[in-house]
Amino acid sequence: MAVDGGKELDKKPWHALDSEEILAQLGTSGEGLSFEQAQKRLREHGPNRLPPPHRRSSLVRFLLQFHNLLIYVLLVAAVIAALLGHWLDAAVIFGVVVINALIGFIQEGKAEKALESIRAMLSLHAYVRRGGRREEIAAEEVVPGDIVLLQAGDKVPADLRLLQVKELRIDEAILTGESEPVTKGASPVAEDAPVGDRLCLAFSGTVVTYGQGVGVVVETGKTTEIGRISEMLKEVESLTTPLLRAMDRLARFLTVGILFFAGITFLFGLLVRDYSATEMFLAAVSLIVAAIPEGLPAIVTITLAIGVQRMARRNAIIRRLPAVETLGSVTVICSDKTGTLTRNEMTVRSLITAADHFDVEGGGYDPHGSFLLDGRESSPEEHGALLDMGWVALLCNDSVLSHSGEQWLVVGDPTEGALLTVGRKMGLDPDRAAKEFPRIDSIPFESEHRFMATLHHDHEGHSFICLKGAPEVVLDKCSRQRGDGGDQVLDRQHWERRAEALAERGERLLAAAWKRVEGQKQQLSFEDVEAGLIFLGLFGITDPPREEAIEAVKACKSAGIEVKMITGDHAKTAQAIGLQMGIGANRRVVSGGDLENAGDDQLRQWVGDTDIFARASPEHKLRLVKALQELGGVAAMTGDGVNDAPALKRADIGVAMGVKGTEVAKEAAEMVLADDNFASIANAVEEGRTVYDNIKKAILFILPTNGGEALMILAAILLGRSLPITPVQILWINMITAVTLALSLAFEPPEADIMERPPRDSKEPILTPFLLWRIGYVSLILVAGTFGLFHWERAAGTGLEMARTVAVNTLVMFEVFYLLNARYIHRNVLSRKGLTGNPLVLMAIALVLVFQLLFTYAPPLQMLFQTEAMTVGAWLRVIGVGSTVFIFVELEKFLLKGRKWKY
Repeated sequence: MAVDGGKELDKKPWHALDSEEILAQLGTSGEGLSFEQAQKRLREHGPNRLPPPHRRSSLVRFLLQFHNLLIYVLLVAAVIAALLGHWLDAAVIFGVVVINALIGFIQEGKAEKALESIRAMLSLHAYVRRGGRREEIAAEEVVPGDIVLLQAGDKVPADLRLLQVKELRIDEAILTGESEPVTKGASPVAEDAPVGDRLCLAFSGTVVTYGQGVGVVVETGKTTEIGRISEMLKEVESLTTPLLRAMDRLARFLTVGILFFAGITFLFGLLVRDYSATEMFLAAVSLIVAAIPEGLPAIVTITLAIGVQRMARRNAIIRRLPAVETLGSVTVICSDKTGTLTRNEMTVRSLITAADHFDVEGGGYDPHGSFLLDGRESSPEEHGALLDMGWVALLCNDSVLSHSGEQWLVVGDPTEGALLTVGRKMGLDPDRAAKEFPRIDSIPFESEHRFMATLHHDHEGHSFICLKGAPEVVLDKCSRQRGDGGDQVLDRQHWERRAEALAERGERLLAAAWKRVEGQKQQLSFEDVEAGLIFLGLFGITDPPREEAIEAVKACKSAGIEVKMITGDHAKTAQAIGLQMGIGANRRVVSGGDLENAGDDQLRQWVGDTDIFARASPEHKLRLVKALQELGGVAAMTGDGVNDAPALKRADIGVAMGVKGTEVAKEAAEMVLADDNFASIANAVEEGRTVYDNIKKAILFILPTNGGEALMILAAILLGRSLPITPVQILWINMITAVTLALSLAFEPPEADIMERPPRDSKEPILTPFLLWRIGYVSLILVAGTFGLFHWERAAGTGLEMARTVAVNTLVMFEVFYLLNARYIHRNVLSRKGLTGNPLVLMAIALVLVFQLLFTYAPPLQMLFQTEAMTVGAWLRVIGVGSTVFIFVELEKFLLKGRKWKY
């Protein structure tokens, strides 16, 4: 940062310097910069905005979608089909490739959008003091050294070092995750203080909720805290999903295998069978066309898209298709606390009077809820001290509750909103209270004295004081305490014990007191509240956990998924919420200061045995996610603030809140929860596992068909026989029959035990040893039946075209029966509604049979595919042979039941 002399300064710990030193460093004063100084600094530092990222052109982004080995294999298949003269088949394959590319192109660029969202969060204008005069300028024109004036409702235009404050409170949830506004001061703090404890700084993009302040600009544009997060987003590496990695491995496996066998076949026919090079080239091409699963990418894409639709119905919006199945392999969910596990609405949970401890039911600002005493509902009207606390909660309050539709909102301070809510739960009306006991004067809350007091009268010449504040401050002002039977001598130790117990539960404490004053007093002074007050009781206030989130955490744990809380809030608060959620049973909490000084080895140890991390900065969240991934975990990160965005992008799957989440978080995430409900994550995990199961079932269905076709061609060449199926007939089976039948598997419902299984290994290949066995086993059944019946027909004197028609229909009938097997990989079909559980299976079978009748009997298709009409006897043989696969596969399931096969 340069001052007028042009000398470049290193970035300073502004929060640790006193006001005079900062003003001197920045070459400014309390009167602000002159117009000339401001213009010069604007030229030196540039506008107060984030620099736009470098963008790839749309054409480059589109072409990069083809940079994938499986896509290359498909393009080769299309070229081969075109070389064979099958232009329609080539066009279908090219169409699949282009559709995949378009989907990727549309979903591309989330990091760039996230950066745009961050820039949009910056304030549009600012009030500054220049040359001793107050001026309103565009936020982009703010420069280091400007004196900025803040008031309630303002968005902070740049990072400020505060010089003067008056009851200034700023909502920093987007940066720190803290659920309540931070009370700011002007005194320097320790140099190593985390972001959330730098009370003398106001950060760009945060919002003033209360009071006023004056500050000097110390950082603008990309050097601000929010700008630093923007730079981190550009540097964060997005990880590919487990499905994409597995599909890439599968593509390499298929490519190498297909080309190897095609080459061996070519050489064998050329050297051993004395076929010509042209004949063997066409035979090798036929083998490649047979072996390549042209429809597989379309099936995977459609299965993912169906998963997206299912999740959307359950309030989980997916932004990138492959992220659907990533949820199925998640091993750990790193959750922000505020607004994710909790409601982000302050709520009075406990009320302590001299005699009793009341638990308050209900959440948020909805003024409905009961008061429980010893676990039983109790009426506030039966407890005078409790009602007195309610009156103070309403009268000593500057905020307002508003009702919009079904939602209750607070206008003003969230803590005061919680007090208004508990007063309404007692049956008290704020408007009536204000009319019956109008306010005459007040002492506003300030961090220096830590209390607020109001003076009221009752229209009958009586005046009284209501006071709320920090318990230790209020206790110092009281000599007596109120009980249900009257006032008593203050028992300070009793209240300190109660306060300590509430604090251990993570509740923020406020005390209430009351004092009658003589006559019709018109002004309230500090001397009036120094002593002689009556202590009424304690409010225990918290940002409560979502009830449904507690159940979701249990569901995740039963599915073998760890849940860790990574928050910017204080350690005790995080621990208390964690215990209520079932997170952090060992009560271990690691704070941001510890994370700051920890090496990578120590960090990896902590993420392995610690579930709660408090006072965490954006860098800490990012490091923690990376450490989990280094340990082999598949990490999901949930959050709603700007501070979560880098970790959301780095995580295997980022989950943002849709209602209260910032646009930055939404654009950095793969999934957005439409209802801000952590419970929707458990539903999404179930859908993610179902999607992966269905993709495996589709692969397990498609590959044996390709394997059977390839083995038939290979066998024909090795034995020197005629091909039982021609290349054009192979393409018919692959693109019409297999895709149609396999597509029905995309709609399979979840299996009964899907949320009882541990997460799958993200490094596990799609083709596990068991799946390879099943593919080989079924391929051999298909080859034996189809090849055998083809040669039986030929031996019986049937012509070549008729025998090939029988072979094609036999292979299709094998697929029809095998589709029923494929609905469950290990479980017996007949005992699991295998025939009726998915009506689309029966519809797909009916559709395929119609296609095969057209294939066999329609003259245009007979001419195109060289087929002939089959007799009833031939159909009976085809159905009889085709049904054997169902029997053999179900027998294999029975014999292998209980074996520890990976699937």
